[in-house]
This record gives sequence, C-alpha cells and structure tokens, in this order.
Amino acid sequence: QVQLVESGGGLVQAGGSLRLSCAASGRTFNTYYVMGWFRQTPGKEREFVAAISWNGLNTKYADSMKGRFTISRHVAVNTVYLQMNTLKPEDTAVYYCAAADTLVKITTTPFQWGQGTQVTVSS
Repeated sequence: QVQLVESGGGLVQAGGSLRLSCAASGRTFNTYYVMGWFRQTPGKEREFVAAISWNGLNTKYADSMKGRFTISRHVAVNTVYLQMNTLKPEDTAVYYCAAADTLVKITTTPFQWGQGTQVTVSS
C-alpha cells in the first residue's frame, strides 16, 4: 500500500506564499510513479493543480496556476512539493497529493490520495 502525507498548509494573506510537501511511503511505492496535486472546496469537484513525472523532467499545470505555482520533487526521498506564490483568496481549498502511473492518469484516475492539507488565503 502506498501512503501519501501532505504538510505545509496554513493561513496566509493574499499575495503571500506557501510550500506544500507530500511524502510518499510504503513497500509498494515505485520511484517511477507520477505525482501531483489537486484541490477541493466544499460542494465542488476536486480540481487538478499540477503533476510531475518520476524524474522531474515533465510537468503539467492547470492554466490558472501557471506562473504562480511550481511543482517539484526530490526523487531520492519520494517527496513532491508545490510552491504557491501570489496566492489569491480563491486558492483557498484543501490540497491533496496523488500518485498515478502516467501523466495522463494523474489527471483522471490516481490510485492513491493523501488526506489533504488546508490552505486558507485571506483578503
């Protein structure tokens, strides 16, 4: 079983920054897994944010996050990060880490989710 644990959420003012971390563990975790981030607010669908390939060479972002959010990973310690800059109140959500086999699957059918970390951006 793969386990994903997010951290780094909190309360920030609009225009501020946060860096989220997601640590993967478990005997079945594969270094070659694609990892990514989603976010969700109550009553709304979970929204894709960003994803990164196993070696960090390829990334993809939702259009609204391009230029503000940056995804990266430290392969050796199975950790993925999401650097969030110029945060807006509409970025307020629970942010979830996810894992999948490919960059296509990460946006549709991740096989594992973390428990989420709350990000709140005040105006």
